[in-house]
Formats: sequence, C-alpha cells, structure tokens
Amino acid sequence: MFVIIGSIVVLTSLLLGFSIAGGNPISLVHISEIIIIVGIGIGSVIITNPMYMIMKIIGEMLALLKGTTTKKEDYLELMKMLFELFQFAKREGLIALEPHIESPDTSSIISKYPSFLKNHHATIFLTDTLKVILSGGIPAHDLEDLMDLDLDGHHEEEHSVINSLTTLADAFPGIGIVAAVLGIIVTMGAINEGAESIGEKVAAALTGTFLGILLSYGFLGPMVKNMEMIHTLNGKYMIALKSALLSFAKGAPAAVAIEYARRAIDPHNRPTFEESEEAIKQAK
Repeated sequence: MFVIIGSIVVLTSLLLGFSIAGGNPISLVHISEIIIIVGIGIGSVIITNPMYMIMKIIGEMLALLKGTTTKKEDYLELMKMLFELFQFAKREGLIALEPHIESPDTSSIISKYPSFLKNHHATIFLTDTLKVILSGGIPAHDLEDLMDLDLDGHHEEEHSVINSLTTLADAFPGIGIVAAVLGIIVTMGAINEGAESIGEKVAAALTGTFLGILLSYGFLGPMVKNMEMIHTLNGKYMIALKSALLSFAKGAPAAVAIEYARRAIDPHNRPTFEESEEAIKQAK
C-alpha cells in the first residue's frame, strides 16, 4: 500500500512541479520512448534470469505492491502453534508428531493456524526439521548447521531477486540514453523539416533520458530497497522458528522454547512477555 502511495506522491510532485514551471505534462508522454525503455528493461531481465527466477521476481513485485509483511499477530500465531506442538510431543511422545508433520494441511494442530500454513517455506522448514528430530541421533549443533543451510539457501534465492532488480534499476539511466540517442538519429533524419518539427523530436528524445532516470531513482530503486527491508524483517520469522525448534531439540520445556522464539523477533513486532504468556494460555 505504501509503495503505491509513495509512487503517487512521486508522480504528483513531478507533474505538478513541471506544470507550475510552464510545461505541458502531455509532452512527457512519448509512446516510442516508453516502448524502447520498458521493452529493453524487460528483455534484459529475461536474458539474465531463468524462468523460475522471472516468476519469482513477478511474485515479489506483486507482494511488494500489496505490502505483504509479517505482523505481530503472525508471530503470536506461530508461538501458539509451536507451544501446542511441543506440549503434544512432551505428552504423547515424539513419534505422535509423525501424522502432523507428514500432512500439516490436515493436522488437527497445524491446520488451526492459517497464516503459518500460507508461509510455504516455514511449513516445509518446520516439518523437515521435526522429521530429523524424530529420526534421532543428531546432536543439537549439527541440527543447527542443518537448519542454517536451509535458511542460507532461501536467503540466497531472495538476494538473487534483489540483485536482478538492482541491476535493472542501475541500467535504466543507460537505457534512457539509448532511447535518447535513437531519438536524435530520427531527428537528424528529419533535419530539413523546420525548427518546430526538429524541436519536437529533440524534446521527445530527451524524454528518453528523463524516463530512464525517473524509473531508476524514483521507482524501481526505492522499491528494491523496500523489498530488501521486508526480506530482512520477514527473515526474523524464520529465525524465531529456528530458535524454538533448536531449543525444543535440546530438551527445553515448551514455554522456554517459545521464549527463545520471542527473543529472536525484531523489536517492532516482538510481543511482550505478557502477550506471549496470554498466547500460550490460549494454546493450552
């Protein structure tokens, strides 16, 4: 939502300032320049990335426009679910968790927490880690290394999306220059058409440079920074999940494992100790 609001502020400020200076906003719209810049940008992304990464880029951009972030309520739901799972395992034995982790969608515990199930990576991370714990024979420090491998791989994939979009943002000013040069070539081919026609064609060529810089520094660059911040904050969700699982694997009581998870949450979204206790009581 804020990405859309910010984009509206950028465009409104640009057009209002240009109009006050005596410019005609319609003169900034040249379809040929837009096709060149946007087309080359999309083509460069297709050249650079495999299909699965292109689909991930599209998904990340749509999620950014929707403003999808992890909220305090999601963390409270995570803690309630983990507490219920850990308590169940302590009461019934680890082997009793098997049907829950084999089919989390139909689990009488996990299925009660839809925001967690929507997080595909978190669901797979939880079930795979619990399967390893159930298999036994793995020390806690080796389990932590195993979980870190998973998290590092996921982080690397997210960073690949950011790197690809950062490259595109950095390239837009250069692509704008390409569009401007093509406009000048058209202008030179019509040099005998008179000053007014030449002026219009030069203005159209200059909008290429303008659009390239605007797309880079006014839109895509800030969006990538926003995406990077969201990934960092959402990564805390996985760290909280990892902390709880590791504490559980070491034999800590369910309440203590949940406290490990709570302490790993970023301060902005971290529930208070009292809120955490209340969530645990609801899970009981």
